Amino acid sequence: MKSHITLQLAVATFLMTYFASDSRSADRLLFVSSFAGGEQGCISTLRLDSARGDLEIASTMRDVEHPFFMAVAPGGKFLYSIHAEQFGGKMDEQVAAYSVDRATGKLSLLNRQSSRGTASCYLDVGQGGKTLVVANYSSGSVTTLPIKSDGSLDQPKSFIQHRGSSILPNRQSEPHAHCFVISPDNRFAFAADLGTDQIFGYRLDTTQSQLAPHSQPFVRTLPGAGPRHLTFHPNGKHVYVINELANSITLFDYQPASGFLIERTTLSTLPPDFHGKSHTADVKISPDGRFAYGTNRGHDSIAAYRIQPDGQLQLIHIESSLGAGPQNLLITADSKFLLCANMPGNNLAVFRIAANGALQPAGKPLPITSPSCIQSLP
Repeated sequence: MKSHITLQLAVATFLMTYFASDSRSADRLLFVSSFAGGEQGCISTLRLDSARGDLEIASTMRDVEHPFFMAVAPGGKFLYSIHAEQFGGKMDEQVAAYSVDRATGKLSLLNRQSSRGTASCYLDVGQGGKTLVVANYSSGSVTTLPIKSDGSLDQPKSFIQHRGSSILPNRQSEPHAHCFVISPDNRFAFAADLGTDQIFGYRLDTTQSQLAPHSQPFVRTLPGAGPRHLTFHPNGKHVYVINELANSITLFDYQPASGFLIERTTLSTLPPDFHGKSHTADVKISPDGRFAYGTNRGHDSIAAYRIQPDGQLQLIHIESSLGAGPQNLLITADSKFLLCANMPGNNLAVFRIAANGALQPAGKPLPITSPSCIQSLP
């Protein structure tokens, strides 16, 4: 009888351990940056329950200031972050390289290198993990940095200063590079410049981290649009640009062979009856290629769209972001959840993506200081 009870206890213990570890393995590791200086500036490692959408903070790394934007290298072994003692000050800022413990998400600093600009606001890593590109907002420039085999950064290789202006003197009297994105085929890089109403294109040699002139040096958005972020559709045939000042999204067709962008349409991210002050921030496409989402800061909402076969967007609805100033979005690899960083609202909201693309809040937002960027391990 005693041996039978002992066996039952052993089986129960095994099952509890098995299902607990299985549940933990289903969690997704996320990184969220807190845009602040001093001790408040940090990168938090979070666990997202892949079934319920619950969030919990696993660890916090505080040896970073004003980590406005981050990027994870292919393979997930390294993470890169902006580091700035005075964001947008007179001194050039830095990009910090970290190794990632994939089991725990713990970060270990490898090194830092200059971004060769101020208010550095966007990072992207090419396929193969050999090149990192940077957009510098205040100084209106773009930079490339080679990535060494150990994940650390070499000194900047290419640097290009943008020139020009546009029609709104308070925001567009000079160039403001707001993002810099490498094409899916690793051959081109595109920078959305809010100050000039242009998308600058460059040829990119990722093995040498070298930029070169593109035969289509730029395309223009509508005057006063203020292009901020851009993203490629998973099929590599379309590019979506969200315009901060005009509160709109512009669709471009992308021709991979030539690297050319061809403008198609522009549509608003706001409801027609809204007349207050608002500015967009981020645009993301679900990994399954079916839906697009854009944030409205001021209206404090997320516009959800269905993507038609030709790339056109059809509005599904505009949902509250559950916080003030939705800054950045992340969609999980299985296209089931969308996370929104409400930076001035100091919280991270989780939404379940319905079968029709609509957003449904999943639990209460997680309080977190000034969240500015969300990244996930692949």
